[in-house]
Amino acid sequence: MIETLSAIVGSANVATGPDAAAWARDWTGKYEGVPAAVVRPASTDEVAAILRVASEHRRAIVPVSGNTGLNGGAHAPGALVLSLDRMRAIRGIDTAARTAEVQAGVVLADLHAATEALDLIFPMTFGAKGSARIGGMIATNAGGSNVLRYGSMRHLVLGLEAVMADGRVMRLMGGLHKDNTGLDLRQLLIGSEGTLGIVTAAVLKLAPKPRAFATAMVAAASLPAALDLLNRLKDASVGSVEAFEYMPASYIARHMAHIRGSREPFAERHEVNILVELGATAARDATPGPDGRIPLAALLEAELEAALEAGLVLDATVAQSEAQRREMWTRRENAAEITFTGEAVVDTDIAVPLSAVPAFFDHVRPAVAALDPGATDLAVAHLGDGNVHYTVYPSREDPGLFAAIRATIDDTAVSLGGSFSAEHGIGLSKLEALRRLKDPVALDAMRAIKRALDPQNILNPGKTIP
Repeated sequence: MIETLSAIVGSANVATGPDAAAWARDWTGKYEGVPAAVVRPASTDEVAAILRVASEHRRAIVPVSGNTGLNGGAHAPGALVLSLDRMRAIRGIDTAARTAEVQAGVVLADLHAATEALDLIFPMTFGAKGSARIGGMIATNAGGSNVLRYGSMRHLVLGLEAVMADGRVMRLMGGLHKDNTGLDLRQLLIGSEGTLGIVTAAVLKLAPKPRAFATAMVAAASLPAALDLLNRLKDASVGSVEAFEYMPASYIARHMAHIRGSREPFAERHEVNILVELGATAARDATPGPDGRIPLAALLEAELEAALEAGLVLDATVAQSEAQRREMWTRRENAAEITFTGEAVVDTDIAVPLSAVPAFFDHVRPAVAALDPGATDLAVAHLGDGNVHYTVYPSREDPGLFAAIRATIDDTAVSLGGSFSAEHGIGLSKLEALRRLKDPVALDAMRAIKRALDPQNILNPGKTIP
């Protein structure tokens, strides 16, 4: 089999043994296991040929993009790893249609650079943008900080190309905004984590590059006050709020402790800290007036002053330069680095209705303390869309305790009308929650689809679908 694979992609692009070590461990360090081999194709035709070989030999095959996942979705001990890191072509950018056609291995930051050079943006961003790849983002239905304005990957993928389990290629690359020709198989593959087919290319929706940003760190009086401020800003800016990120005092403290050179956002520590950003694409909102002020920034300042008078805001700092804006964003984008710092960790990725975010914290913290009085926690949230990354550091190494804490967090989110998985996918970490909390009829439908599209169960087996 290795000889056959080497003939397809070249022997230099098949790694085994020690050469496969880079793919034997995920970013978090929680999942380790040496794959049987790593195969690095450069084209869709090569991916199709590899899938035919895997099907013939009935070998499990696990696709990997940037390997930045947090839930074990690329765990592949003894399996074939299909690395898409050589498939990095940006095939074309249509400035009139505002779309980009890309291969699955394109790094998010590279796509940002290519589109921004044309005064367009691919409007998704998160801390791992320098290593995350488009294929993995599609496979996990990635979110990030700008979902509030632009949506998740489900909203940004207009077309895709995928290789099925038997090696056939399904091409749905029309890039249309409307296409009602039967079942939406494109959406079926988005979020399937390589269990139904392997995405090799996509047509992505682009947006106009904002002409100006107005960015601020805000100390809110409370979480309900922060949500009130969010709605005020949405109304005042006519939907220009790009990000509304929550960092509590414990997050700021941990950031100060782990990131060299970091600074406090305010002169004194506040419990509720919000990074808010507005983006303007219209010249009328981005062109400085006679006083030199950008209208969008003036609007943000006026709204913050009104919120201060109303008691919703305790303090605020509006970025006066791109350097100050980047400092604010770096604080938020350091979340993964300050979360995974070596100790035992239970990391979760829940979503609840916006109005239920305060209740989530009110319910979950006493419940976790009842399980482990010595545990500490860390939270950071895309508050604008209700997505909370809630992490617990148990006081002792105990797999049973870890499972109980995770179940408590998941159950709390679901009891409030939320979800136990918002943007990081299912992988291995959330399989038990899916078994317990997903509608049983939906689970049966998911299993039936898996059997129909992958009857030999070779595509990323044991992940995503219990």
